[in-house]
Amino acid sequence: MDSTRVTEHPTSFDRPQTGADPTDPRGALMRAAAEQHASGAALPAQGRAGETPPETAEDSPGAFEQHAQPGAEQAAEPGTHRPRPASAAEGVPAQPGDAQQPGTAAQAGPERRTGQLIAPGQPTPMRRDGDRLRFVGAATRRIARGMDLDEIVMGLCRATVPTFADAILVYLREPLPVGDERPTGPLVLRLRRTDRIPAERDTEGGGFIPAAQPEPSELETVGSELCEVRPGSALAEVLRGVRPVFTDTPAAHAALPELLGEERDFAVPDGRRAILAPLRGRRRVIGAALFLRGPERAAFEADDLLVAAQLATHSALGIDKAVLYGREAYIADELQRTMLPENLPRCTGVRLASRYLPAAETARVGGDWYDAIPLPGSRVALVVGDVMGHSMTSAAIMGQLRTTAQTLAGLDLPPQEVLHHLDEQAQRLGTDRMATCLYAVYDPVSHRITVANAGHPPPVLLHMGGDAEVLRVPAGAPIGVGGVDFEAVELDAPAGATLLLYTDGLVESRLRDVWTGIEQLRERLAATAQLTGPDHPPPLEALCDEVLDMLGPGDRDDDIALLAARFDGIAPSDVAYWFLEPEDAAPGRARRLARRALSRWGMEDLTDAVELLVSEVVTNAVRYASRPVTLRLLRTDVLRCEVGDDVPQLPRLRQARATDEGGRGLYLVNRLARRWGATRLSTGKVVWFELNQS
Repeated sequence: MDSTRVTEHPTSFDRPQTGADPTDPRGALMRAAAEQHASGAALPAQGRAGETPPETAEDSPGAFEQHAQPGAEQAAEPGTHRPRPASAAEGVPAQPGDAQQPGTAAQAGPERRTGQLIAPGQPTPMRRDGDRLRFVGAATRRIARGMDLDEIVMGLCRATVPTFADAILVYLREPLPVGDERPTGPLVLRLRRTDRIPAERDTEGGGFIPAAQPEPSELETVGSELCEVRPGSALAEVLRGVRPVFTDTPAAHAALPELLGEERDFAVPDGRRAILAPLRGRRRVIGAALFLRGPERAAFEADDLLVAAQLATHSALGIDKAVLYGREAYIADELQRTMLPENLPRCTGVRLASRYLPAAETARVGGDWYDAIPLPGSRVALVVGDVMGHSMTSAAIMGQLRTTAQTLAGLDLPPQEVLHHLDEQAQRLGTDRMATCLYAVYDPVSHRITVANAGHPPPVLLHMGGDAEVLRVPAGAPIGVGGVDFEAVELDAPAGATLLLYTDGLVESRLRDVWTGIEQLRERLAATAQLTGPDHPPPLEALCDEVLDMLGPGDRDDDIALLAARFDGIAPSDVAYWFLEPEDAAPGRARRLARRALSRWGMEDLTDAVELLVSEVVTNAVRYASRPVTLRLLRTDVLRCEVGDDVPQLPRLRQARATDEGGRGLYLVNRLARRWGATRLSTGKVVWFELNQS
């Protein structure tokens, strides 16, 4: 034991303070105070057993607890600390209406500064700077929690009443300016919200009688109304001053009738019982707040103007934030709406339905898109794609790729060529612009579909009998990789079948991988088709809803684009197709062939119009063509005539002069046909027109 060295560690009370010399007399005073605190001698508000605590001075250590919970004393055991009030967790002084803690007794007594009697449960004035700081901190946190305009205004009202005021009126500019834009027109304020202590409240179980009980007619008479701030008026001067003012000042007193109305200014109490605080946003006034206290409550003090200024500043910043957020959400919605097709086209031999779901309310813009593009020969291109990300940039890239796909589809390029050009476009937009896309072309005459894929999930084909199969299409590389070839496959598309194109958000999530989701989708489609029987395919709209129901609540990690196509096709008996040599006799032969087809279909009433229009279009085609001209008639809900040649120049409608011998053929087509158009092909062009069946 002699060799053992004992080291004495100082206690926390004897440990020297940082930056102070232990031999300094001030350090001795610190230690003495700490020892006295440890012995329990310096807690006048927490008396020892059998002793009555003396009256505590306002600047004594126990005064803070008494102010935080006025009129309540805790029965504490010897040597133990009194528990903190329930409201201390939020940093707010005790609120009226808070339930009394067990073992407490509300006592009535005079308020120390003013000498006024305070009834049990009445709101207590914030007499210390610490009380005000804690209140402002809690109030600003409550205001900052709001995301939209109503939540922020509600947060201001609920944080203010009844802790700081008995009533509050919040006026906001109409309309609210957004960002740095300059408002036009006069300054108009609208009463946005009014909040006040209710006239009656249940006092059982520790309730309270409100300190201020204004007559219902006082604040209720101030309804939702507009107030136009006239330039140079008293209200305009107060708002321009930005700082809160008592309403007993001459400027504010003159501004109240303009704000509340001439017959309603009596609702404001006399004296320093009302504060008018302008709300100032981005270098401009966006509103005003009027804080009111009733006659039974202590009047506002000079320091309360600072509290009102803090509340007004944080509220104005929150309102600016909410307005900017609302504008961004509006822009996102408009951007997404314009990027996607507003209405799907009505195509011959196919019916279409679509759905789009954003990933969440906070991410309304994404890179998923779908499209249906009519092509020459009554064909239709079905497109679905997905750009990486959920931002404005992703949506902008999606819009450019969708526009490029529409332009390429108008050139009637094969699907693999369309994907190749989309890949080049994505590389021009940036090195990290990645996307997946599936491009399919359906021909209702041949009942075939040609599909090319660029890293997208494969489509699912639902047959008439209820069998669902995942189409075997080459996966391909995503768009934007560069230096890869895309391959197209041609598959059967029987009448009555339904093709489902979708993005990976439908089948992939944190709970399942892509192929598991695809198998679940296939099973859901098969189960839905069995409900309608083997002879009737399920309705498209109901089928889309059933597919989306497989997600379940909270199972959407990505935005979803869905495009469903029901293949009706065109029967061979409703198609007439001929080749015409480019010679002078071609228009006459075209008229005879069209007359026979119309007679076979029982459409003789259209013979005169069809013969005239076919003659004009075929005449223009054989004048410049070097190869045989094609003529095709399609009978669906309308009669469609298509004339193709090998000349790429498209005809244009123009006004012929009185001395011109030609130039009136397209004018006749435009006047007599229901619709007409011309489309450039890789081998030439097709001019078509449609007539309604009588």
